[in-house]
Order: sequence, then structure tokens, then C-alpha cells
Amino acid sequence: MSNDSAKKSSRKSTGAKAALVGSAAAYLLFKAGSGYGWMLRPPGAKEEDEFLKKCLRCGRCAHVCPYDSVKMGTISAGIAIGTPVIIARETPCYLCSDLPCVKACPSGALDPELTDPLKTRIGTAVITEREECLSLKGLRCEVCYRACPVIDKAMTVENYLNAKTGRHAIFEPVVHKKHCTGCGICEKACVLDRPAIVVGPLQPETESLYES
Repeated sequence: MSNDSAKKSSRKSTGAKAALVGSAAAYLLFKAGSGYGWMLRPPGAKEEDEFLKKCLRCGRCAHVCPYDSVKMGTISAGIAIGTPVIIARETPCYLCSDLPCVKACPSGALDPELTDPLKTRIGTAVITEREECLSLKGLRCEVCYRACPVIDKAMTVENYLNAKTGRHAIFEPVVHKKHCTGCGICEKACVLDRPAIVVGPLQPETESLYES
């Protein structure tokens, strides 16, 4: 092979590799912004589109979080890379009374008008594994209910006859979306390896047959 042919072959190979890397980068870049997944944000977070536009990726909210609940998104977050996220199962939001993350935000991505942590609305808890939930199996668990910071408002327990036995009671945790902050403390508290209750996007109050 001549030197010219070798150079052309090398350039083609390099170009192909660059295209492959570019495609992978573009995939990672845009997948979050096109509806890929859902991310739990700190208290006061604006609607996702507005939040992404306003967030400076400065990390101040994460820096001041006393529980280290707020993390900065990695490359897997796509266009949300470098933005603050909360992984509820690892470290949920503990709803600090002084909301230091909100006060630290310089851009308004976290609403400065939020002053009451119990009025935080960053997600909605949902019992997704109803067949695995210990309470719904007839066992007295209620750990998620006891852990809820807005207990008896955001989450209550409703009891009814266990149809399988005809003699025992079911004590079912029920999420009330109007009061749920989306903090994720219930998800963290679930005793199962795979939590039966998880925090997802904010939901209209009539969207679910099981949560109200």
C-alpha cells in the first residue's frame, strides 16, 4: 500500500471513530431532554424545561445540603449533566426548615418564594409494587407511613377486611397527592430490597385509583 493510500485509510478510520464517538455523545446529550427518565430535583425546582434553562450548574445547592442529599448529575443525565438531582432511595430530601438549597440558588431555578418546606412539591409517592407491599399482604408494617414528615396528611392508613382470610384486617398506606412533598423519605424507609413505594413525577389528584 502506498503512503497516500495509507494516509487516506487512516483518515477514513479516524473519521469513522469520530462519527461513532459523536453519535454516542449526542445520544447522551439529548436523551434526558427528550423525556428520558425522570429526575427528582431539590425543593422549589421549577418545571423541568424552565429549570434546565435557569440552572447554572454551579453546585451551590449541593454544597449547602447538610444531608448530602443533593448530587450533581453525571454524564448519564444527558443535557441535565451538572444539574442537581436527589436519589431518594440513597438519600432523600429531609425538608430542612431553612431550605438552604433554595437560598443558595442564584438563578431562581429553585423558587425563592418557597419558604415552607412542607409546601415543597417535587414529586409524588406511589405504591408501585402492590403485590410486594408487606402491609397489603396483611402484615403490620406501615414503615413508610411512620416515616412520612407530613404524616396523616400526605399519607394515611386505611383498614379494611382481608378478603383472602375473611377475618384479618389490611392496613393500607394511602398517599394523598395534595399534601405529598415528593421528598422520598418513604421510599428510603421501605424495608424491601426493591421498594414498594417510590417517588415519581407530580401527578394530578385524579390520575390514580389507589392514591388520592
